[in-house]
Amino acid sequence: MVQKVGNFCLKNDGGFVVKLQFVFWDENGNKVHTDGTAGYPVLQTECRSPDQSGVPDGALVSLYAFVVWGSDNTANQIFYYDSSSTVTANYAISGTTLNNDLVLVSVQ
Repeated sequence: MVQKVGNFCLKNDGGFVVKLQFVFWDENGNKVHTDGTAGYPVLQTECRSPDQSGVPDGALVSLYAFVVWGSDNTANQIFYYDSSSTVTANYAISGTTLNNDLVLVSVQ
């Protein structure tokens, strides 16, 4: 069963600037990439509700880490976006621009 979440947070533990973005699947099964936060540096965390990026309520959604001047990374986990949910999926990204790791830290 796919878990429902209302928010995503991404901590930047990498040596680069990152942007928290999303991918979701529309009603036709197409994968859609959305923009998100502005870029932010190492040791900062940004949180965002998917609807702030145009993700519709009830969509299947994953976090997308846009690494400025590097290799982007899409989370392996897929969630249902529920705008009424108080559950947050917390991620961390580390490494370098071209060799980074995106990990799910907690869902709470």
